[in-house]
Amino acid sequence: MKTPVTGAGGFIASHLVEELVHKGHEVRAFVRYNSRNLWGWLEDSPCRNSVEIISGDVRDYDLVKSAVEGCETVFHLAALIGIPYSYVSPLAYVRTNVEGTYNILQVARECNVGRIIHTSTSEIYGTAQYVPIDEAHPVNPQSPYAASKASADFLALSYHRSFGLPVTVVRPFNTYGPRQSARAIIPTVISQILDGKETLSLGNLTPTRDLTFVSDTVSGFFAAAASPQTVGETVNLGTGSEISIGDLVAKIAYIMGREVKIVSDEQRVRPAKSEVERLLSNPGKMHALTGWKADVPLDEGLARTVEWMKERRSLYKSGIYNV
Repeated sequence: MKTPVTGAGGFIASHLVEELVHKGHEVRAFVRYNSRNLWGWLEDSPCRNSVEIISGDVRDYDLVKSAVEGCETVFHLAALIGIPYSYVSPLAYVRTNVEGTYNILQVARECNVGRIIHTSTSEIYGTAQYVPIDEAHPVNPQSPYAASKASADFLALSYHRSFGLPVTVVRPFNTYGPRQSARAIIPTVISQILDGKETLSLGNLTPTRDLTFVSDTVSGFFAAAASPQTVGETVNLGTGSEISIGDLVAKIAYIMGREVKIVSDEQRVRPAKSEVERLLSNPGKMHALTGWKADVPLDEGLARTVEWMKERRSLYKSGIYNV
């Protein structure tokens, strides 16, 4: 049977698609339709000729059904993910992240799909009320993006409780690595340094994040999908360690052998009540249920990301800030 991956042209999903292919799966890659027929990060992937590409929109119920029919396990990663743009167009996030997830769940129910792996985000917790954050932590979305993802999570779990749909909610903490969007902090810092800037334009430096390398996140998806113990459960994917944005910038600059200064760019600063000040995961439940843990140290992951971006400098426009 085919294994569909929604959002397959994106950052995490493209790595997941490639690993599925490497493990011998027949992959049906659902990518967002565009008039140029571009497949995101799968465009230049060595696996592009080994997967079935379906171009469409997760908001299109009929097309979602054609992508999911006859499949056993569905990895649902399609979403709008940019937090700043969710302030500009909240409705777009509701339609894609909530309605799109409804389409996946309802189609999976009608087609008797054996497993749904639904992708969440640590942003739904908001600023940590206690640390480390386990799955029992209160849900407190502080942005329209986080609210849409929390809504999708609850919808997915409701389908398990109401209809017995075998859903697992995988909740990654801040994933980073090759192919990450330029709007994220690590590519932002690296691209500005690669372009020779000695003064970096950044937002808030005090928040802390639990940073997980993309290969570890992908292995977490596999572990969750393989375990019957995770059905009906929410599981955190994180390292259990945190670093402030300011210290992260200093670490990247050190790895790249540069000294930098930082200036605050107001357009990169979240509204005060929307800023998530601290995220630190407790991945203990995931480890207990599946044996999974993150393996790539932060310094190694950052170095690998720097080297990847050095070879692809033209892909990142450091002088432009896109929400």
